[in-house]
Amino acid sequence: MKVVMVGGGIGGLAAAVAFEQRGWQVEVLERAPEFTEIGAGVSIQPNGLRALDALGLGEPLRSGGVAEPLAGVRRTDGRWLIRNDVDDLKRRFGQWVTVHRAALIDLLRAAVATSALRPGTEVHSVSPDGTVVHSGGTSTADLVVGADGVHSVTRRSVWPHVPGAHYVGYTTWRLITSPHPVTVSAETWGRGERFGHAPMPDGRVYCYLMANAPAGSRTGLDQLRERFARWHDPIPALLASAHEDAVSQHDTYELSELDTYVDGKVALLGDAAHAMTPNLGQGACQALEDAVTLAAAVDTFGVPAGLAEYDRVRRPRTQLIARRSRQAGAPAHWKSPSLTALRDAALPRLPNSLFAGSVTSAYTWTL
Repeated sequence: MKVVMVGGGIGGLAAAVAFEQRGWQVEVLERAPEFTEIGAGVSIQPNGLRALDALGLGEPLRSGGVAEPLAGVRRTDGRWLIRNDVDDLKRRFGQWVTVHRAALIDLLRAAVATSALRPGTEVHSVSPDGTVVHSGGTSTADLVVGADGVHSVTRRSVWPHVPGAHYVGYTTWRLITSPHPVTVSAETWGRGERFGHAPMPDGRVYCYLMANAPAGSRTGLDQLRERFARWHDPIPALLASAHEDAVSQHDTYELSELDTYVDGKVALLGDAAHAMTPNLGQGACQALEDAVTLAAAVDTFGVPAGLAEYDRVRRPRTQLIARRSRQAGAPAHWKSPSLTALRDAALPRLPNSLFAGSVTSAYTWTL
């Protein structure tokens, strides 16, 4: 049996590992000239680590250094709006890890046979019968996996009438600073903008910034330093220690809910199926879950029944998490002074269990 992956990011490579381990012939088509990822950090939460455990790759990440769950959300003056019980989260669900995205890609790529990897290959179209037309010719397979991101060629080819991803109104910057004495992961909310940071095992700090902005607008590091100069410590110091070439900016897109993730011999996974806002940090974790679930279902039940099972299991879960992610981040992007003042006054008075209950269901996944 042969499977073609369209896209060699986190989801596509994880699926390649999962299918190869089950004895399938694998081909991974990646349009970039090499299998890597430009960007910053990524938080692998307990459910993502369990998906990597299913591939035998969880321990290498843990051995590189574990991380803390999000400690909570602050105001721009540093006062807490939401506090999470970090020790309780770890006790109930397991460990968190923060790594550079490129390191995770390297880990997954090394677990796939070199002969299966085809970088520099641009996919032009995908058909439900398992035919993939690309810059290197044509590939045919028993299964095609569309893991080609938010603007998926696979999705446009097989589901031409489905609306494309839509801009949610804010852009996102990601960067990694030089080593800094930061010990907790936290977010800070302003009016229409926010800043998050998470320490990495080597002492560097992964930072992400989001702000309301027109699609396509671009802002450099110096402007970001000015924008966040009056926010609480350590935010100005973190930006001061960053380098311009370490900053990546991407507009934030979301995908409307699809009626199905499968058609014929084709399945979508990751952002191609359920691109979501990054507010819960679940994008990569859900792609990892998709990958191992798809391989297990198809290998157990065969292609038609396995794809139906994959869609039955994955679509409700991922769409629920996407909705919760959208809701979780919305108050950070309110611009009204009166609304944000009401938010800042109300959030500290709400029970912590309210916030925990809205996100922890994501952590309980098992294969």
